[in-house]
Amino acid sequence: MGQAQADIMAVEIVEKYEGYAIDDFMVELPTGVAADALITACESEPGVEVLWVSHYPEAWGLQADVDVLTAMTEEPDRAEEILTSQAPAVFRVSWAILVDQQSGEVLARSEMAPDLDVAGVAALGPLHELRSDELPDGWIPGWSETLIAVAPMRRDAAIVLARRGGPEFIKSELARLRHLAALAL
Repeated sequence: MGQAQADIMAVEIVEKYEGYAIDDFMVELPTGVAADALITACESEPGVEVLWVSHYPEAWGLQADVDVLTAMTEEPDRAEEILTSQAPAVFRVSWAILVDQQSGEVLARSEMAPDLDVAGVAALGPLHELRSDELPDGWIPGWSETLIAVAPMRRDAAIVLARRGGPEFIKSELARLRHLAALAL
């Protein structure tokens, strides 16, 4: 990363497996240095693969979780809505919705979420269990392949997070989602 003049601001070990790990690095690049230079430098090292590069807001990682928990605690009657509206920043996703599991009604949505009708909600699949899934091209008209993570919440509702273009949701993200959903009291 030093070859690309990247200043490492933080490192998070996302998951560990036998023989490899997935790490999340927050770096700052100097003006004029493209992310491509960072990717090239990283992938020039044997055994290193870059899975995803994105611009993150300043409040990332644990601090984002703490911030959303604080907001949920301050307004417990709106905790599920708050988690839904802040999920894009907390989980680095494109959008989030809160759905009534019984009626399929969308109760809350983040800014970039599509306006889903009954068929769109049905395309999301089961809402009563923690899971991740991939929705195919055209799952709703005009939408490309979308990766989702679903977590049930306490009041017969479920939160659905979505990423267009990846990366896939990993186990630690699902665990964080389950934990935050359970705390939306």
